[in-house]
Amino acid sequence: MADLPRTPRKDRTKAYTSTYGDRFIPSRDGTDLQAAFQLLPEEIWTPGGRHKRKKMPDVDAQMEEANETYSMLLSSELFGTDRPVTSSPSSHGNWGALSPTRTGSTTPLTNSPSAVRTYRADSMPTSTSKKNLLSFRNPASSSTTPVSRRTMMMNPSSSRIRDAATLDNDVADLYGSVARSSSFVSPSVSPASTPTGGVLSPFEQIDSPIHTAYSTSPVKPESQRLLMNARVSSRVISKVPYKVLDAPELADDFYLNLVDWSQQDVLAVGLNKCVYLWSAKTSGVTKLCDLQGTQDSITGLNWSEQGQYLAVGTQSGLVQIWDVEREKLLRTMLGHTARVGAIAWNHHILTTGSRDRNIYHRDVRVPEHHIKTLQAHRQEVCGLKWNAACDQLASGGNDNKLLIWHGLSDTPLHRFNEHTAAVKAIAWSPHQQGLLASGGGTADMKIRFWNTQTGKPLSVIDTGSQVCNLAWNKTSNEIISTHGYSSSNMHNQIQLWRYPSLSQVATLTGHTMRVLYLAMSPSGKSIVTGAGDETLRFWDLNTPAREQQDRMDDRSLQSSFMKLR
Repeated sequence: MADLPRTPRKDRTKAYTSTYGDRFIPSRDGTDLQAAFQLLPEEIWTPGGRHKRKKMPDVDAQMEEANETYSMLLSSELFGTDRPVTSSPSSHGNWGALSPTRTGSTTPLTNSPSAVRTYRADSMPTSTSKKNLLSFRNPASSSTTPVSRRTMMMNPSSSRIRDAATLDNDVADLYGSVARSSSFVSPSVSPASTPTGGVLSPFEQIDSPIHTAYSTSPVKPESQRLLMNARVSSRVISKVPYKVLDAPELADDFYLNLVDWSQQDVLAVGLNKCVYLWSAKTSGVTKLCDLQGTQDSITGLNWSEQGQYLAVGTQSGLVQIWDVEREKLLRTMLGHTARVGAIAWNHHILTTGSRDRNIYHRDVRVPEHHIKTLQAHRQEVCGLKWNAACDQLASGGNDNKLLIWHGLSDTPLHRFNEHTAAVKAIAWSPHQQGLLASGGGTADMKIRFWNTQTGKPLSVIDTGSQVCNLAWNKTSNEIISTHGYSSSNMHNQIQLWRYPSLSQVATLTGHTMRVLYLAMSPSGKSIVTGAGDETLRFWDLNTPAREQQDRMDDRSLQSSFMKLR
């Protein structure tokens, strides 16, 4: 029997070769895909399957702006600019608040199915408009009554003029300035008269090169004008620090203040027995103070207003003043019997708070430096901040008290007892006189705002975590807070709040231990945070620099004077 031809089969011994396309997929490095596209669910299981880690969704400002622009563009294309622009479904969860009607009035909408059907019925064209889809429109009215072909043939010039006037009305506002300044007139077409007796301008004629009939844009002139409007660029805050420095032996102690940034752009950091200076201009590191060979350590430090001198507090209660430029110890002041963790300058007055519950005022200009002792706190003084504009001092203690002092008075001007934990985080607003913010510890977890001129509380934020430090933004009305222990899944974060709306602008994470230290650069563009994980992280706030803001304020002031003339 002859061999029959067999069906050829694939050789299974050969390795399977994959076929790849030539499609180019752009790289998305540096983009937060979870925030931009929501690729991951809100709740994610760990590989072990035991614990559940929650991801807080981030609001992408650029995506929100793009969605809003697309909604406005779609509304302009479908209904025109005379229709009321409704909110997008993604913003409010429904189709809108108002429904356009045929008479131009608006009707409230509900979430019922009937309301949705009414909205669509009013928005869709009538049956008459479907029949006249390719017909000419009468410019004298908004109706879509068809013009007969016979009429068009009998009076072609008038129909062309009416059609040109209708089409050019849309583009007049967009290119009006260019068209009015242009003296171009088509040589083949003479200026025609309108039905009312007027003469059409060159940009109103169908032969004009700027006529909408020759437009290559797929959208109407109204939509083009909408897209070309100047928009304020959205602010994007990087969730990753632009610099990370090692800080070995940075103490994990809530009551200490070991990081401060001077007006000379020099960062001072206290590490165990030493104080180091880091220059933001040259990135050079200098050791300023060394307590080796003693049983002492650094517990607090603070720059003078101009950044020439640095005050250093120690565990034994000493206060040292250093000349940074000459790297020389100027004087050592005694008085406290316990560690000095809180230090604040007010011109030539140096105020220190200690674990011995006392607050000392010292005049650094005279040999007999001690001026006054304040004894109002029952436990350690862990927060001190001067407001030179109001000549007021705010002090916070481990006794959960926040006290306001006027100048060098012996008795507090105001006593605030609302906090239920230690008050270390204190910050005076540079934008509003007499506005003070304070934060409570683990048992409180709240940021409170006070009017120190009237002595009344203003508002409160429940952060849900220990408030370790506060600082106001120098160029915008925002406040930065650093946190530690938390009752939720969010720990050790840095949060940016807008005032007075108290809305959260951004949340920065990266530290693995409590963020106990916070300082802001002299320009106000960036902050540095320190934690017990022995790292210093620098964050860009993406705000205008202080010098740029001052120039903007000067220009606005000059423009105001020009208007007065």
